[in-house]
Amino acid sequence: MFNSCVAATLVYSESRNLFRGTCPKPQTFMLTIDQTIIDHLIQSASEMLARSGDGDNHTVAASIYADDGKLYNGMNLYHFTGGPCAEIVALARLVSEGDGIKPLAIVAVADRERGVIAPCGRCREVLADYCPEIQVVLRTGTGISAVPLDELLPYRYVRAPRPEITRTV
Repeated sequence: MFNSCVAATLVYSESRNLFRGTCPKPQTFMLTIDQTIIDHLIQSASEMLARSGDGDNHTVAASIYADDGKLYNGMNLYHFTGGPCAEIVALARLVSEGDGIKPLAIVAVADRERGVIAPCGRCREVLADYCPEIQVVLRTGTGISAVPLDELLPYRYVRAPRPEITRTV
């Protein structure tokens, strides 16, 4: 059981299953990701990598913690045309499995003893478009911690709002 899942002051509701434990479902955006969540994200991605990584086409696993209290995992799909990274696969899984679920934190873990890695530039841009408030777990000068995506992409491109399309029958 998690005693504190966030360092920020939040209002909690019912408990939900979170990878070998439960964690209260946050009602607002997490300002600071607790070390317990960081540890579970890393463990979840590491276990997926150990189970599904093949050292050739599947070398990185990612895990996302969302506001529904669940973890969503993904594995990279190497392809010479630029197959999707693990972070994008995990985000696609989150989007496909729930309506309106907000991703709060993400981590990527690589094989060959690389451990926690930062997202590539393409992943940073995709995360910025789909979930700009997400916290990214990565190695910093002081160890592994969660940092706001804006710190990784401070002067990012901001796409224009999409025009509304109306169709007449």
